[in-house]
Amino acid sequence: DKAAVDRLLEHPDVAAVSFVGSTPIARHVHRTASAHGKRVQALGGAKNHMLVLPDADLDAAANAAVSAAYGSAGERCMAVSAVIAVGAIGDDLVDRIRERAEKITIGPGTDPTSEMGPLITAAHRDKVALYVRGAAAQGAEVVLDGTGHTVDGYEKGHWMGISLLDRVPVTSDAYRDEIFGPVLCVLRVASYDEGLAVINASPYGNGTAIFTRDGGAARRFQLEAQAGMV
Repeated sequence: DKAAVDRLLEHPDVAAVSFVGSTPIARHVHRTASAHGKRVQALGGAKNHMLVLPDADLDAAANAAVSAAYGSAGERCMAVSAVIAVGAIGDDLVDRIRERAEKITIGPGTDPTSEMGPLITAAHRDKVALYVRGAAAQGAEVVLDGTGHTVDGYEKGHWMGISLLDRVPVTSDAYRDEIFGPVLCVLRVASYDEGLAVINASPYGNGTAIFTRDGGAARRFQLEAQAGMV
C-alpha cells in the first residue's frame, strides 16, 4: 500500500526504484524517490509509441509492430499501441503490417498453433470493440476490423480479432485512451520533430521506440523522447 511504498521511496538503504503503473502514481514515485537522492525508473501508462523514420527497414518495423501490438492480445503494459509513420512511407508500412497481421492465428491457448488468444473478460472485449466501431466516425480509416470475431468450437471465448486503424487523429478516442487490446493505431506525420512532439504530448510515458538507420536520429530520440524506456 502507499505507506509501504513511500517508506521504500524514502529509506536510505534503497538506492534505486523501478515502477510500472498509472501516470499519476509514476509521477509521485519519481518526485518522492528522486527527492531522496535515488535513481528512478517511472513507467506511466500503457500507451506506447513507435516512431518509424523514412530510412527505416520497413520489414523489420512491420514485424516489430505486429509482435508488439498483438502479442498477448495487446493486454500487456509494454504493447505498442501507436505507430507514427514519418513522411511518404506510411502507405507501404501499413500494407506490410496488414499483410502480417492477417496471418495471425487466433485460438485457445491449449492449441499449440494459436498465436493470439481471447481477451480477459467479455466486458473488456466489448469495450475494446467500441473503440474500433467508433474509429471511422472520429476520422480514422479502419484497415482491419476485428470486432465480431469467432473461433469454431469455442463460442464462449472472449474473442477479438486483429484491428488496424490508419490515419488516426490525435483527438480520437482510439488514440487518446488506453485500449489494452489487439488494436494498433497508425498516425501520419511529416517529420521527426512532428512525431516527437506527438509522443511527448502524450500523458502516457511507459516506453517508446524508434526505427531508423540513422545513428544520429536514434541518439537524438534517446535524449529527447520523454518516456521511461527508449
